[in-house]
Amino acid sequence: MTTAVVIGVGNEYRRDDGIGPALVAALEDRWLPAVKLIGSDGEPARLIDDWAGVPLAIVVDAVLCDPSTPGEFYRTEVPLDHPGAAPSAPTEPPGAGAHPHSAGSHSLGIPDALRLGQAVERLPGRLVVYAVEAADVSFGTEFSAPVAAALPRLVDAVLTELKSARTVAR
Repeated sequence: MTTAVVIGVGNEYRRDDGIGPALVAALEDRWLPAVKLIGSDGEPARLIDDWAGVPLAIVVDAVLCDPSTPGEFYRTEVPLDHPGAAPSAPTEPPGAGAHPHSAGSHSLGIPDALRLGQAVERLPGRLVVYAVEAADVSFGTEFSAPVAAALPRLVDAVLTELKSARTVAR
């Protein structure tokens, strides 16, 4: 039984934008029997299919911020409107609260998937987003130094999240 899904959003050929798929690749070496690991391009319908009905969905994505501190990452638990629940406040893109001019590195993504998922009642039990500040999303496969340095800390943060949700063996 899948108790959690970790979705790494991004394009591995756009330098720092590949942090989500790199996180998923790093977790593949771990024993996570009840956790599904998915690399994603962030297309809203696919995100919905990946997280629908799962008790915990963790999404990791790069964000572009202005001003920026590349390599910093932010955890946001997104309030979800499940059927029969009182509506929550509007959802901002992950990381938007941290910096006034931040945006995901994709034209459509998590906020769009969340709105659509709410409309069609296909949400996870909980949605946690880790937004990683990117420095460079130009073509290439190498991370900028600050984002490369953040990857081990990000892996630890996601593993801690999974353990606290009791989705992995201790």
